[in-house]
Amino acid sequence: MGNTNKERCGHEPLRIVYGDATLGVHGNCVGNEFHYIFSYAAGGMESLVSGGMEWLYRPPRPCFWRASTDNDRGNGFPFQSGMWYAADHFLRCVHIAVSIDGNAIPFPSAPENNRYTPNETAGQAEITYTYETPTVPAAVVTVRYRVRDNGSIQVDVRYHGQEGLPQLPVFGMRFIMPTCADGYVYEGLSGETYPDRMAGGIPGTYTVKGLPVTPYLVPQDCGMHMHTAWVEVRRSSVLCNCSKPVPPAVLRFRAKSSHPFAFSCLPYTAAELENAAHQEELPLPRRTVLGIYGAVRGVGGIDSWGSDVEPRWQISAEKEISYQFYIDGPSENP
Repeated sequence: MGNTNKERCGHEPLRIVYGDATLGVHGNCVGNEFHYIFSYAAGGMESLVSGGMEWLYRPPRPCFWRASTDNDRGNGFPFQSGMWYAADHFLRCVHIAVSIDGNAIPFPSAPENNRYTPNETAGQAEITYTYETPTVPAAVVTVRYRVRDNGSIQVDVRYHGQEGLPQLPVFGMRFIMPTCADGYVYEGLSGETYPDRMAGGIPGTYTVKGLPVTPYLVPQDCGMHMHTAWVEVRRSSVLCNCSKPVPPAVLRFRAKSSHPFAFSCLPYTAAELENAAHQEELPLPRRTVLGIYGAVRGVGGIDSWGSDVEPRWQISAEKEISYQFYIDGPSENP
């Protein structure tokens, strides 16, 4: 069953491993190895090794919740849209499809995977996860990962609108990394920006040290960056007890041309921020939580305590939302 793709542009063909419960995609691009594992049981990508470093602590999942802001609490938004908090935690994968070199194949779990050899190759591998939310009524989200032989991963995310659901706080993908990042660099607007708070943002390339959290008296959503062309997360620590030093590594997330995304890069999940009534109740920073968003609700704050966000900055859950971004392969990182 092996494919006979030839090397091109310094890229070796992808090596595909059809496991009983996972799909392994491995490659070498101009001397830089990458290893990706997509899990059927976990319903997502469970390993992303690039630059010699593991970048995933948990499988990335669609996310729907941001920590409530003071203005959200004032206008009752968490009560109105609280079911999206549950969706953020209890999403379930209901279908998985695999395509190799653009051709759909029978789902390659055991025993179907026994038809493949240990030496399967391809120029491109694609796996699509379909998720269902625990909302009433339920909504559907699809996430497609398309891996090319240079190691880049194209991620297509689509929320299929569902009538009768309340407004969304955000819609995006959440990546939880094993350790705290040293910082990040991005091209976009300066400072913290939201859809209705962008007028002061200056376009440029900015370096942020560490994972700063805005010190609000009551922790809430913070650190959002709108209109981003790309963001690079830089790490030099891993979950390993060995004393061998780890060289710093970079993972770049890049927007589709002329379709910028929003992102936040914090040491806490939305739930950890939501559950803390005061700054000192936040846990010790241990992870990097990167959100890549296709839609973000405005923060409002017209009178701070009760007015709703203006309609043009709200997110209807009854309409379709789709966006695309890329996780660049190791040869594309500086």
